[in-house]
Amino acid sequence: MDRDAVALVTGASRGIGAAISRRLAGLGARVLLVARHRERLESLATEICNAGGQAETISLDLTREEEIAALGEKVRQQYGRCDILVNNAGISKMGAPLHAMEPADWDELMATNLRAPYLMIRALAPLMIERGSGHIVNISSLAGHNPLRNGAAYSASKWALNGLTYSVAEELRDYGVRVSVIAPGSVNTSFGGHEPANAAARIQPEDIADVVALLVEQRPQSFVSEVLIRPARKP
Repeated sequence: MDRDAVALVTGASRGIGAAISRRLAGLGARVLLVARHRERLESLATEICNAGGQAETISLDLTREEEIAALGEKVRQQYGRCDILVNNAGISKMGAPLHAMEPADWDELMATNLRAPYLMIRALAPLMIERGSGHIVNISSLAGHNPLRNGAAYSASKWALNGLTYSVAEELRDYGVRVSVIAPGSVNTSFGGHEPANAAARIQPEDIADVVALLVEQRPQSFVSEVLIRPARKP
């Protein structure tokens, strides 16, 4: 990978986002770590730099349009390029049927899981178009392919993210920008605020990071539209 390459990862402070950030830094990219939790970001950036990588922290609220627009301008002014965008940040809000869900919770979930990737693409895809290359990777879920009892809103956000990905891929492919989606099953993270059972049997965050590396290292004449990842055994 080009040592001047710039990669931006949302939800980078822990779990899948942290693993992806480490992997991209290991490939030689300067990684912009984006999340709300500044202390966690700073700790990860220190880890990456101590391992010989390059990382910068950016603390912001992905539900705020003006903050994402400012981020896009910062990347343009400071680096003049964005080679990789990984839209990883997401929230769940599962555990109750849809009719019992508060509209405010619905709005927050959709703002994070669907509107934020749109705003990030809006802010950064123009830089990729100008360079005639780039990779956008959206982290979805198998819940975007299957019904999810007591998780209808989450499932809907991921179905929508899949559709967004497929369509944006068609919009950007003629500019040399490749857009892919990764849909994992049960991952060993504390996503949703709960420590997972049978952690060793689950997909590991590093497994997702390996797939991101595969996508961005793909030779230029082709791209992978979607990767579904399941545990080898049901946890």
